Amino acid sequence: MTNKVILTAAACLLSLGACQPPAENNTTTTPTTSATPGADSGNLSLWPALQPAIAQDPAQEQQIEQLLQSMTAAQKVAQIIQPDIRWMTVEDMRQYGFGSFLNGGGAFPNDNKAASAADWLALAEKMQVAALDTSLDGLAIPTIWGTDAVHGHNNVRGATIFPHNIGLGATRNAKLVEAIGHATAKEVAATGIHWIFAPTVAVARDDRWGRSYESYSEQPELVAELGAALVKGIQGQPGSQFLQGAHRIATAKHYLADGGTTGGRDQGNAELTEQQLIALHAQGYFSSLNAGVQTVMASFSSVNGSKMHGNQYLLTDVLKQKLGFDGIVVGDWNGHGQLPGCSNQSCAAAINAGVDIIMVPEDWRAMYQNTLAQVSAGEISSARLDDAVRRILRVKHRAGLFQQPLPSAVPGAGQQQLIGAPEHLALAEQAVRESLVLLKNNQQLLPLAPKQRVLVAGDGADSIPKQSGGWSVTWQGTGTTNQDFPQGKTIYAGIAAQVTAAGGSVELSADGSFTQQPDVAIVVIGENPYAEFDGDTPTLDYQAGVNRDEALLKQLKAQGIPVVTVFLSGRPLWVNPELNASDAFIAAWLPGTAGYAIADLLFRDSEGQIRHDFSGKLAFSWPANAESQPLNFADTDYQPLFAFGYGLSVHQLSELPQLSEQVAETQKATTQLSLFERRAQQGLSLQLRQGNEVVTVAGNKAATSERSLQLTAVNWQKQEDALQLSFNSNNVAQLVLQASEALDLSSYGQLVFDLKWNQAPTADVMLGMSCGSGCGGQLPLGDLLQQKVSGQWHKLTIDLACFANAGAALNHLYQPFNLQSAAPWQVSLANIRVTPATAAADLSCTK
Repeated sequence: MTNKVILTAAACLLSLGACQPPAENNTTTTPTTSATPGADSGNLSLWPALQPAIAQDPAQEQQIEQLLQSMTAAQKVAQIIQPDIRWMTVEDMRQYGFGSFLNGGGAFPNDNKAASAADWLALAEKMQVAALDTSLDGLAIPTIWGTDAVHGHNNVRGATIFPHNIGLGATRNAKLVEAIGHATAKEVAATGIHWIFAPTVAVARDDRWGRSYESYSEQPELVAELGAALVKGIQGQPGSQFLQGAHRIATAKHYLADGGTTGGRDQGNAELTEQQLIALHAQGYFSSLNAGVQTVMASFSSVNGSKMHGNQYLLTDVLKQKLGFDGIVVGDWNGHGQLPGCSNQSCAAAINAGVDIIMVPEDWRAMYQNTLAQVSAGEISSARLDDAVRRILRVKHRAGLFQQPLPSAVPGAGQQQLIGAPEHLALAEQAVRESLVLLKNNQQLLPLAPKQRVLVAGDGADSIPKQSGGWSVTWQGTGTTNQDFPQGKTIYAGIAAQVTAAGGSVELSADGSFTQQPDVAIVVIGENPYAEFDGDTPTLDYQAGVNRDEALLKQLKAQGIPVVTVFLSGRPLWVNPELNASDAFIAAWLPGTAGYAIADLLFRDSEGQIRHDFSGKLAFSWPANAESQPLNFADTDYQPLFAFGYGLSVHQLSELPQLSEQVAETQKATTQLSLFERRAQQGLSLQLRQGNEVVTVAGNKAATSERSLQLTAVNWQKQEDALQLSFNSNNVAQLVLQASEALDLSSYGQLVFDLKWNQAPTADVMLGMSCGSGCGGQLPLGDLLQQKVSGQWHKLTIDLACFANAGAALNHLYQPFNLQSAAPWQVSLANIRVTPATAAADLSCTK
């Protein structure tokens, strides 16, 4: 593996054909012959003409054409509609005969998070039987169930959760990634599901992007190699067991350039020349097509202002025609609804552009009717509809569904012992060991002797949800506990096992307190779980404005205790203060349910021998400051703290000097602080209160026992990005943000949040801040709400001085947000933050 970001001419198209490679250092040079691909334009000659890895079977093609001739327009439209199991039933499948369906992140059979393999299989079997039922329309076409198994079968309780792609990139081990793909396929097959929405072959070029951990690397060549490996593991090798047995259908996503958006914004816009698009972001698709991938998912994002769901040039002219892709292009979650002139319920433009399956989880009824009407009116041509259905039928034939459609017939179907099987867990352990990157090991502190007094600290030490990250049982990876991962063990559990076996002692203390002075402290800290746009961040400064973990490390260091930091994150972050306060520092990424295997590298064995050395190498450049984005290998003025490919061995003598902490401190003073953005931020919890009852919100639904206050996550600008609150009684009920430690918000000027109400409240609504018993202040919002128009979103800005004047100590807040009503009222809420005083306030006060 070379360290070139821009591939050479020989490697440009990964041996798939000739191409015109861009110049070296393409990230900073604009070719004079570049085209700028929009919705209808580009330069097809720049793209390779590829041959499909799977040749079309003439007999199958004839069967497909015969079936097409017999289908009505309604039956064809049903093939291109994909609902979610939360908004459809088995009877809906029987009536409409959908070509596919999905379970989005956090969706389970019967809404049961603890559903077994048999439960999943039972639903899959019922859906397939209903799809094949000929009693209503005389047509029997098998359906396919798709799922986001992005690091193992992560939606299923007990499944093996492998390290996220960013960790697998650090292994550089394509054979291991292929084996992980096969293991995942076996667990998916055991639940009766045929289709996996993986791998992500994005090349993340700005680590502020909330999906960076889904990318293998900032380097296209490494992404291409590992993405193709996962495709082969999931589907099987073309020509050998391809889509047979427990092999499943794979998906290369998200086409195209989702990792190249300006500012690292999820669902944002990539501003690139066509050569840059090919060299940086298309390589994983070339390799995936060569590996035989059968589906490609369109991205939410745009290329040069053109939304990918409507980009006919890139979807049809490039992907389907020039690259020769004859499989399915599937849309992402309501991605079609973001096109100009479209909605979630209607979008001929996406279908005409080349999307073959419309993922419309909730609004599928309206989408079905509107699409049928558009076909009848000629807005969608019969030829285009036939092309989409032909592709769907082709993939189903290749997957053997017409020969054996029932999920129960797959080897291992319904067998719980395949979920989290020992051999799969062994693969996960290997992946954890090979993914760890040792960034600092002053005085060769690691590996440690296990027969010592070991303090294990930090909020990540005993948390499987934190070590697994997003897409783990739930979509965001939130609302779970260790009990939701019965096959997993925490990092602390692995440490404790090795230390006690060697005759040492171990003490677990999240805050770093101890009963006896330890010989060494192992501190596990890092990012809390997030997924997609919820992980977008304006800065790479870890814990900007909070510094809780930095204080913990410095507290231990000041007591003369050697400190080993295990850092859990979905991206490289600016952690200079934490590095300075650590004697050894490990980038552990998001290791998953086998996080306990980290202990294999932390400790020697009882004989003093090294068990496993660190072999992981950075697949992403590590920033020297929080403002150095984008930062990628081969960029002009490339000055990272740790370069692409960096990673120490315990045998290396390497002393990391004291690092500057100044850059981020300047930034911390000017940035806003998010308190709630879809979920409570670190150190805060969201609670419903009524009388003495306190209900901590752990998922997307919650209610007090008497349902005096109900909460449901709803869609506003993005998926589940707002809370709908229903105050249902005349007793006072409250929505509270509760801090585990007192917050100092005195340096900020305003509280800002987004609010929508359909009817003005009938009793006064109070907004408060609390600094403890008898300390706090409340403000009435009734007059303000009466002045605003109901039925639309408003950004409300309130000077913090108003709360201070009412009695709140801004430098010692335990409840920075408390919304209460004493009468029935419904309101939606989003994005609670504190900011500098830079805008006109809706409520303005002077101290």
